[in-house]
Amino acid sequence: MSATEFSPGLWVRGFTPPLRLAEFKLVAFDMDSTLINIECVDEIAAVVGRKSEVAEITEAAMRGEIADYKDSLRRRVALLAGVSEAALQRVYDERLQLNPGVETFVRACQAAGLKTLLISGGFTFFSERVRRRLGLDFARANTLGVANGKLTGTLFDRPWGDIVDGREKQRVLLEVIELMGIDPAQSIAVGDGANDLPMMSVAGLSIAYHPKPAVREQAMISITDGGMDRAFEVLAR
Repeated sequence: MSATEFSPGLWVRGFTPPLRLAEFKLVAFDMDSTLINIECVDEIAAVVGRKSEVAEITEAAMRGEIADYKDSLRRRVALLAGVSEAALQRVYDERLQLNPGVETFVRACQAAGLKTLLISGGFTFFSERVRRRLGLDFARANTLGVANGKLTGTLFDRPWGDIVDGREKQRVLLEVIELMGIDPAQSIAVGDGANDLPMMSVAGLSIAYHPKPAVREQAMISITDGGMDRAFEVLAR
């Protein structure tokens, strides 16, 4: 089904507005370029003058041109070997901002009683700070390897596996849905890149925020201009 431009820069597909936010129980967010304005791996690479090299891989992965997201992330992280751990704090302090309308949208979801989940292919250093900043309930992300105060260029294995990719995002969302005892139709997934499509495909409502073309073509709501709070043009609070 083709999308309809509901208003300039806001597209809807597969439903007739408005939907009631209170009908949902859980919302899951991607982090990089969705909740926040940067791709953290690219900005860490900028510290050592390798941003263009890393960003090229990031863009290809987000457009879906690199099928193996895990491999693309390992390649990018390997280029960060030797970066001081202190550079992560500099990126957070100097470059990371919440995207427009994010805080308004998150607060409205919380006020409506939704649980909030961050699932990121990025890094725990940033996801935990963003989780605390927004008061989100849960977060899952990747952990950078560190030794002697410097990045090792590797990712730390976790009990659930080594990398959050599209399949893991979907699995985590479905696991939380099951633990909450709700139906997938009562969940919302918000993202921008190809690795968000698996979780968006199982949610009752998918929202694409300034998305790559492949994501815009599949999301139920696509915001291509303005802040995340524009979703309330088609969602009743």
